[in-house]
Amino acid sequence: MALEEQCSVPPRWRAITITHVEFAEDDLTGEVLAYISLLPVAILVGFVTLIVFKRELHTISFFGGLLLNEIVNWLLKNILREPRPCAGAHSTLYSEYGMPSNHSQFIWFFVVYFFLFLYLRMHQTNNARCVDLLWRHILSIILLGMALSVCYSRVYLLYHSWSQVFYGGVAGSTIGIIWFFFTQEVLTPLFPKIAAWPISEYFLVRDTSLIPNILWFEYTVTRSEARNRQRKLGTKLQ
Repeated sequence: MALEEQCSVPPRWRAITITHVEFAEDDLTGEVLAYISLLPVAILVGFVTLIVFKRELHTISFFGGLLLNEIVNWLLKNILREPRPCAGAHSTLYSEYGMPSNHSQFIWFFVVYFFLFLYLRMHQTNNARCVDLLWRHILSIILLGMALSVCYSRVYLLYHSWSQVFYGGVAGSTIGIIWFFFTQEVLTPLFPKIAAWPISEYFLVRDTSLIPNILWFEYTVTRSEARNRQRKLGTKLQ
């Protein structure tokens, strides 16, 4: 009986619009671009996963910059209050304002910061100079293509105008550059002290800022430890 009363007077429902993307029916290009426009969500999930399993201070700082970038976007939208193009084209929207584009600002912050990280933060650790530079260039091209695709998807799907996407990119890039150098010059010198805090030690938070190439370091350390354990195991079995 109670269920029937609830159904007779249905409440007003709201969708979680962060992952809600609409595209024209029977438009294959629009469908593909709709999935591409969800890349920022995938990036956020990736960051949370890295923080939970790696607990590295620079990753946490990078994620903090992304959150700050989102706050700036929210402030700009509510200050400028420029409406989205084609009002009424979409049934569900995260915000009625479109200037600057949230997706564009997010993806360009991520890409520009990553560019600076690749070419200024990471250093060569072995003699494979050509290979080292090659994979950085390839990754940079992929990231650039990803950013451009996300921006185009927002215009194609009528969520934003070109100007909203452009200024979102400018804002995200600017904040990304500022946050990178703030992290490098201000936060990084503090990381060893932060990592030594009791609460950091309790949660196994670590600082790898002095290690030039963390991927190479973790690979060599893991391989060496695995060989040592294999050697000890072989000795016990004899």
